[in-house]
Amino acid sequence: MTAIEEDEPVDEEPAPTEGRMSLIDHLTELRTRLIRIAIAVAAGAIVAWIFYDQIFAWLIEPYCNVLPTPDEVTDDDVGLLTTESCALFVTEPLEEFSTRISVSAYTGLAFAIPIILFQVWKFVTPGLYPHERRYAIPFVGLGASLFALGAGLAYWSIPRALELLTTIGGDNLVSLFSPKPYLNFVVKMMLAFGFGFQFPLLLAFLQIIGVLENKTLRNNRRYAIVGIVILVAVITPSGDPFTLGVLTIPMYIFYEGAIAFGWLRMRRQRKRAESAT
Repeated sequence: MTAIEEDEPVDEEPAPTEGRMSLIDHLTELRTRLIRIAIAVAAGAIVAWIFYDQIFAWLIEPYCNVLPTPDEVTDDDVGLLTTESCALFVTEPLEEFSTRISVSAYTGLAFAIPIILFQVWKFVTPGLYPHERRYAIPFVGLGASLFALGAGLAYWSIPRALELLTTIGGDNLVSLFSPKPYLNFVVKMMLAFGFGFQFPLLLAFLQIIGVLENKTLRNNRRYAIVGIVILVAVITPSGDPFTLGVLTIPMYIFYEGAIAFGWLRMRRQRKRAESAT
């Protein structure tokens, strides 16, 4: 049988001993990491507060893109928003203030993604083998890149989703969005895609620490497809078929990529064990 068809026992390095910690030490370490994450998010939020106008204009652009141009507006459409008059409607006195806080907080979270990934890696590092700890920079770099790629894909898909959602009710309905529901929709879409794109890192990490076997991933492809579709339907706020497909396809590709990573890792371990004998 080939290596991809059957898992064989592989001699590994002795379990790390310097990483053994008591429960109190683990809790102290966790608190330290959470504090550093909170500081990173707060710093990102301050930067986002300063550049709020530019960030808000970028977030509202998908909505503006689905509005009709001035040339497409007829005399019967007096007062209808166009691409030039694009705006969100405020209905509460404190809504503008809460909108700025929300945009700053969510943007701060996005800015802090590299720090968050690094702190997560440092928290689990004591339980890894020495050669596995060298994955820190690739883990953080790839995780941040995947998050940005997922958020970018969500941003690209939002106008298509809005076109469907704003026309599905018929011509007798006119969409006038207020900041809170619109921004919640946009931000949740981007976060859902960004964190969804961390899927291959999670599967790879679970294989590294021995919680998940590569053979298990290979033997459960059909269940994985169903699980991914259900997960995407839950985490995406729109629920439309277009968004479902846009996120489901890359997540399944990532699933296959995680299988390939595990197979290559087992192959390297076998070569290392053979060279040691």
